[in-house]
Amino acid sequence: MRRINPKRVLVGEPLDTARLGETLLPKRLALPIFCSDPLSSVAYATEEILLILALGGVTLLHLAWYAAAAIVFLLVVVIASYRQTCHAYPGGGGAYVVSSENLGQTAALTAASALLVDYVLTVAVSVVSGVSAITSAIPALSDHEVVLSVGFVVLLTVLNLRGVRESGRIFAIPTYGFVLVIYVMFAIAAVRLLSGETIRAESADLPIHATATYTGLALVFLALRAFASGCTALTGVEAISNGVPAFRKPKSRNAATTLAMMGLLSVTMFVGITVLALVYEVHVAEDPTELGLAPGTPTSTALAQIGRATFGDWHFLFYLLQAVTAGVLILAANTAFNGFPMLASILAKDRYAPRQLYNRGDRLVYSNGVILLALAAIGLIVAFDAQLTRLIQLYIIGVFVSFTLSQAGMVVHWRRELADPATPAAERVHIHRRRAINAVGATMTALVLVIVLLTKFTHGAWLVVIAMPVLFLGMKGVRRHYDQVARQVAVPPDTRPRMPARHHVVVLVANVHAPTLKALGFAQGLRPTTLTALTAAADEDADRLREEWERHDLGIPLRILHSPYREVVGPIVSHVQTMAAEDPGSVVSVVIPEYIVGHWWEQPLHNQNALRLKARLLFTPGVTVIDVPYLLESARAEA
Repeated sequence: MRRINPKRVLVGEPLDTARLGETLLPKRLALPIFCSDPLSSVAYATEEILLILALGGVTLLHLAWYAAAAIVFLLVVVIASYRQTCHAYPGGGGAYVVSSENLGQTAALTAASALLVDYVLTVAVSVVSGVSAITSAIPALSDHEVVLSVGFVVLLTVLNLRGVRESGRIFAIPTYGFVLVIYVMFAIAAVRLLSGETIRAESADLPIHATATYTGLALVFLALRAFASGCTALTGVEAISNGVPAFRKPKSRNAATTLAMMGLLSVTMFVGITVLALVYEVHVAEDPTELGLAPGTPTSTALAQIGRATFGDWHFLFYLLQAVTAGVLILAANTAFNGFPMLASILAKDRYAPRQLYNRGDRLVYSNGVILLALAAIGLIVAFDAQLTRLIQLYIIGVFVSFTLSQAGMVVHWRRELADPATPAAERVHIHRRRAINAVGATMTALVLVIVLLTKFTHGAWLVVIAMPVLFLGMKGVRRHYDQVARQVAVPPDTRPRMPARHHVVVLVANVHAPTLKALGFAQGLRPTTLTALTAAADEDADRLREEWERHDLGIPLRILHSPYREVVGPIVSHVQTMAAEDPGSVVSVVIPEYIVGHWWEQPLHNQNALRLKARLLFTPGVTVIDVPYLLESARAEA
């Protein structure tokens, strides 16, 4: 009977490299794959604004209008800026590639570290937000948020390991469903409000207790902090510029068109949700006691309150809203699952990350990057107990660092285009316009970055400020290591292989059995200068092995190292090191017979001395370690 391979059940059969072109995305699939994060951000961006303004009481909630208007303007500018990037850099890479080519490696690695941190936070925040939507509909699950969040990250990991195109079909359903239900909610709300109905949220009558009196500079700082929290609506905008190579041809045009579609949907949904939240008088607070509720009382999200108030007795529409909201928020993490592995692959290609991250898996996805991202996100979710209000404070700093560097790099790019005499005169007019757009984008995102740092630093964002330099230094260290290795292994062009003067082979033995005979036969095939069987044993074991060796008359000398304390590794390592030191022009090959077992639980029962010997001998100059495997019956059955 054919054995079932669990890996193939989970991720599917391997794909030939020649089928890479089949994984390219049409716009209808690219939108849910690359835009689920910015589209889903509207589900909690308004709530984040209201949460901060609630610190000053009900009288400050009207400031949400101004914060939302500023965010919409910023979103339009950033989208227009990134459309230029899609056209100028069809090879993808986003902020890292743009910064590398125009601002230098320091700026590029800063952008890369910001993006890597942001991608990990995107997974954590998106999944935890989705779980919050589930617990808003089913409060009984509120005590299991960590387990649910980790489970959804694992599910997303498996889906992404199956391949971008295949997972895209799955992600399309909740993304388009979310957009549709939100617009249906807007339509129902418009009909009810225009007919003269008064709609109020379930929390409208709950008082908000101000934590302090905010006037003057304190009020300005609170408003800026609300604006900074609402800027989560911009997360994920850069994902399309990072993934231009994944689009069908014409790649740049399709990517720019998808980005424009995403911008239109994001702006209209964010504005609509903010309007309804203020018209319905939605009240939210991080601490239930600020709403006059008992400590620990589960509270609904702002979007859940808007949906329940809008749909009224049509409960099935409310639960549909919560279902698609949870789905799109959880799948919004897919933006990071596409961006992180691709960026990590580019960094690995440039030798700033481990080379394993450069390789595609057997499903033509960067599997190692997918798994690394999942592990980092799970660690973050567990460390912060799946609390959205704590995680959100770490968010968007990395986003605006990459925004600023990317747009500043584009300004330099257009300046070089204008300085090039070969640039046609007709094209220069368009380049001036593009440079102006990117200049405005760079200026505004830099300003917002300052605001975010000032308003969020003491609320947990300092962790990101530490994490980014750590990643930056780590990438520099990886590159330094690879450069050192390259220098050490480099050879002049006229260098040829040189045979050693002598080749001494030592076969480690413990008993006379089939694995030993196989290793001795292999050693003889090497035609060495000298061949010796070697063991370390106490008196009793030494006598037994010597008698058995003589009885079989193997024709190979046996050297027994006296070991009164029954240690094996130390005496053998010392003997081999002495052999190598006494004959510097020679090579000493140590042949080790090794059992190969078929079950994981058998492995600890064998080869422990062999593993320890290899670990020691591999660091000895002039010594080569050779494994000679011997398959036991369990291993032959598995084969």
